[in-house]
Amino acid sequence: MPVVDAQEEAKHPFLLALGERVRSLRSRRGMTRKALATAADVSERHLANLEYGVGNASILVLLQVSQALQCTLAELLGDVTTTSPEWLLIRELLENRDEATLKRVRESLGTLLGSGPSGRGSRIALIGLRGAGKSTLGRMLAEDLGFPFVELSREIEKFAGCSISEIQGLYGQNAYRRYERRAIEEAIQIHPEAVLATPGGLVSDAATFNLLLQHCTTVWLQAAPEDHMRRVIAQGDMRPMADNSEAMDDLKAILAGRTAFYSKADLVLDTSAQDLSASFVKLRDLVKATLHPA
Repeated sequence: MPVVDAQEEAKHPFLLALGERVRSLRSRRGMTRKALATAADVSERHLANLEYGVGNASILVLLQVSQALQCTLAELLGDVTTTSPEWLLIRELLENRDEATLKRVRESLGTLLGSGPSGRGSRIALIGLRGAGKSTLGRMLAEDLGFPFVELSREIEKFAGCSISEIQGLYGQNAYRRYERRAIEEAIQIHPEAVLATPGGLVSDAATFNLLLQHCTTVWLQAAPEDHMRRVIAQGDMRPMADNSEAMDDLKAILAGRTAFYSKADLVLDTSAQDLSASFVKLRDLVKATLHPA
């Protein structure tokens, strides 16, 4: 087996791609490198090396073994999609398909499993980064439609008995995600008609986001990064960018990491393109056309 020296290892395209995926996942979850290093109990320097494709010989050995076995790293590591012949055959069918095809397959599977668009009722879920206008426009839309308005962040706090920041600080991200899923499940069960304002990081959990897509008509409220920042500051809320001198860069990285998921929404509205009243009119018209097609 060839030995990879440090200089070659630092340039290895697999390590560079691995580092990029780590950075992307970190951004999608809205975590700084320091926060991830603390949560993972590794040094910030080691994490930085991982993100920049430096000094990780062990993963290269696994890569070489998987290539010799003619299998994927996922199969070698025991990923759930490699645990049975059916999973492997499904993976093979979906491999290298374009996004449009994968979306059609996902929607067809949802219908086949009894959780497709027909189960959405008249639930509208607003998704997007904090500061996009989900709470403000959501209340306005709910009042116009005569629907209940559900602020999922407040529901999460009710379940936990403490604030969002306390949940994350005391119990960690995994506990927060459990409360988040519970809040969405209850909102779906209780409200056949509702407008939901969702937390910006909800798309970080694929299972929870899938639940939302299956049971709600989703609207991505877009905004320019500068508008996100301005609105968040106006709310007096800088999570997860508190005490961070590079807040704008972090916000842009989070937005970039989540955009591919936000774009799975049924409808899209740019709230930076016009003022609040005009945004509301456009949102109302988009939603009504979807709920009551001509």
